[in-house]
Amino acid sequence: MAENRGRKHHQDRVAETLRLEIGTMIEGELSDPRIASCYVSEVALNPGGKSARVYVAVDSTLKDIAQAEKDTIAGLEAAKGYIRYELKERMAVRNVPDLAFLADRSGRFQARIEQLMDRSRKRQKPAADESPATPEAVPNEEALAGKKAQPE
Repeated sequence: MAENRGRKHHQDRVAETLRLEIGTMIEGELSDPRIASCYVSEVALNPGGKSARVYVAVDSTLKDIAQAEKDTIAGLEAAKGYIRYELKERMAVRNVPDLAFLADRSGRFQARIEQLMDRSRKRQKPAADESPATPEAVPNEEALAGKKAQPE
């Protein structure tokens, strides 16, 4: 049991180091014009450590975000050899996992879900405001006439 916990901790540290190093390379060292403004959101290392999925989130303020994602992934795939070489030098390890770059769309999906939830809340709110009031809450004309007639 302790071995598995230690192995998992090691894999988590390697994945975090990969995330930081690849993020640094994307920010400053890669000059491919296809790579848009992006960041590495997660690195999922396979249990054997031979391969890793690198999730890259593209800046959501771009006009054509789908095309920007495709171009960014293509640029990163083209630079995969350089990235692996640099990771080997920086991390001082014998083997660097094979990298697969994927677009991370979870932020956009979450924003869309929030937008739909807000729309649903707005629809429910006016329906609650239009509900008929209870008879006790609405004073009738006789009660109002009685109050006016009574001296204070």
